[in-house]
Amino acid sequence: MDMSFNGDDGSLPSRRTFIRASGVAALAGLAGCSSGGGGDGDSGGDDGGDDDTATATATETESGGGGSTVEVLHGWTGGDGAAAADALAEAFAEADNDVTLDFNPIGGGGNQNLDAVVANRLQSNDPPGSFANWPGPNLQRYEGVLGSVDDVWSENGFEDAMIDEAIDLHQQNGSYRAVPLGSHRLNCLFYNVSVVEDAGIDVDSLNSPAALIDALGTVQSETDAIPMTHGMSGTWTTTQLWGAVMLGTNGYESYMDFIAGDGAEADVRAAFENTAEMLENYISDDAASIGLTQSNQNIVNGDAAFIHQGNWAAGAFRNAEDFNYDEDWGFKTFPGTEGMYTLHFDSFLYPSNNPTPEATKTWLSFVGSEEAQVAFNQFKGSIPTRTDVSLDEFGPFLQETAEDFAEAENRPPNIQHGLGVSSQVRTQLNEVISSEFTGPYNVDAATQGFLDAVSN
Repeated sequence: MDMSFNGDDGSLPSRRTFIRASGVAALAGLAGCSSGGGGDGDSGGDDGGDDDTATATATETESGGGGSTVEVLHGWTGGDGAAAADALAEAFAEADNDVTLDFNPIGGGGNQNLDAVVANRLQSNDPPGSFANWPGPNLQRYEGVLGSVDDVWSENGFEDAMIDEAIDLHQQNGSYRAVPLGSHRLNCLFYNVSVVEDAGIDVDSLNSPAALIDALGTVQSETDAIPMTHGMSGTWTTTQLWGAVMLGTNGYESYMDFIAGDGAEADVRAAFENTAEMLENYISDDAASIGLTQSNQNIVNGDAAFIHQGNWAAGAFRNAEDFNYDEDWGFKTFPGTEGMYTLHFDSFLYPSNNPTPEATKTWLSFVGSEEAQVAFNQFKGSIPTRTDVSLDEFGPFLQETAEDFAEAENRPPNIQHGLGVSSQVRTQLNEVISSEFTGPYNVDAATQGFLDAVSN
């Protein structure tokens, strides 16, 4: 099956390719897919959930006077996401509309807990006005329970303003079901500048996962720092790391073949061997008990050299006091993935049988606006999905990220966060990591488990 996402012009093919490739999920499977090991993250995740916070208090902001209230659920409760969520809510309050925002965060596990709450509410016929989630194959889990927002897209001219991938991936059965807020990049390697300099490592020379492994060994021998900080309280970080290693070890075509269900066993095994080498030898002794927030903090504190994360980590670094890009922390495209931008979206979905249809569409119109995308993304570590947004307020790292997006030869969809595989497949991949690849690292079992998951 052809799952090539890039056309001759670098754009993605139509929504139909995704539907043919991944099948359709019924609403009855929502709860099972969003609980246990199948969420985006057992801990934190890209959505900024604080590993130590089970819930967060809703933020209610008033916009205008005397209008409706729209309930919106999201998972940005701490870490990288809290500041961005606050900025988004504040920007909505300042907008010229007559809607009050009941901005309700669901913490303690990023999208894992959020997904479970949303699934339960949809099954109970008690949907929120809108909720944060991901487009692409991830929409299949909500087949039949999302309403159309074609009018929001047309009235606001979103098709003319958005990047091509956003147009394709936010449709289901010929209609728009969501509006994008920002785009993250997954093939990122961040580092503490002082630690790397102390180790004598030339970061620009790291051009493959093997070269990265050698550098981790150098950090271990030349410094007292953790070579690579990796929070493993949830399985999602390891699934995500494997995706970057797979892409860097074997290249774009092999990666795309894998998510299409036609992966080469030797390539999948090689990616697991490289990942096992990193995790067996170069992460901290307490890795199993820490999540994203603490892992990021190891970089900020100078306790670790490298971290693989999506560029939401840059949001956490930006929000740290006296921790500046290029001076204190740096970025390198994950070794071996140069010229690629591993694609991810933060979006808001529109449930059918909506309790506040007009107020919700006011909210979604705002989500796709320049004001919202500037307010949110500069703190989240992501870039706008609009092509007409000034990046003057975003700082050098995100400006460079936007340039990389524009110049990328390939924009492969991520595996862990909704765009590359369906939620059911992602659940199976995370279960394989949980059972076979959390220490000890069973390369044989993990390889077969991953191949089985994408081929089912």
